[in-house]
Amino acid sequence: MAVRGDAKIFFCVLLIAGFCTVSFAQKLIDCCLTVMDKPVAKGLIVDYREQISGMGCAIDATILVTRRNRQLCAPAKGQWVVRLKNHVVQQKKECKKRAYTGQNCVGVPRE
Repeated sequence: MAVRGDAKIFFCVLLIAGFCTVSFAQKLIDCCLTVMDKPVAKGLIVDYREQISGMGCAIDATILVTRRNRQLCAPAKGQWVVRLKNHVVQQKKECKKRAYTGQNCVGVPRE
């Protein structure tokens, strides 16, 4: 009888250890491997986020999000990218004032 009890305890510990391993696993991130230096029309972009090398990705980049939720990789410090990011910030402010209504606010994420 003691063998069955030891086996149950062993499998319980193994099961708990398995759950802890899964819960402490690192979050998967989607990284840009290359960037395109071709300017994108500002009307297509509704959001962006920064990718920093050394934080799980190989290169610095700005990930531009389109109205259709597609992601485009752009150079982090390109002049056209900086202007586009400023436009997105202004667009978000305007859409928030208008309660996200209107043609220009289609696809803009709510804050």
